[in-house]
Amino acid sequence: MDDDLDHARMHARHLPMPDFHDFVNAVSPSPKTKHGHVSFDVRWRGDEHDRKRIRDKTFGFVGEYVPTKGHIDFRASDDNRGVVYTSQPHGQTTVSGGIGHERNGVFFA
Repeated sequence: MDDDLDHARMHARHLPMPDFHDFVNAVSPSPKTKHGHVSFDVRWRGDEHDRKRIRDKTFGFVGEYVPTKGHIDFRASDDNRGVVYTSQPHGQTTVSGGIGHERNGVFFA
């Protein structure tokens, strides 16, 4: 398995996203939406010394994982009203996170 488990990143910029305004509208039979966009940058950092290896021959699964802390920067906007929501750079708490590689099924060796 790859030894590069100390960091990971998921990034997207200006993705079109419908704005449903609220949950009740979102689950209604004919919801009304407005155009919106989201951007985000999620980064995870782990400590290679905490690497965990899992191998389960019964279910044909093997994996390596490193517990991590994460940080997200995001921006969501409603194109019609100019409303913008952004993340706060400080005060984020990681409840649970991890970086890993796994293989299963027919790929198990």
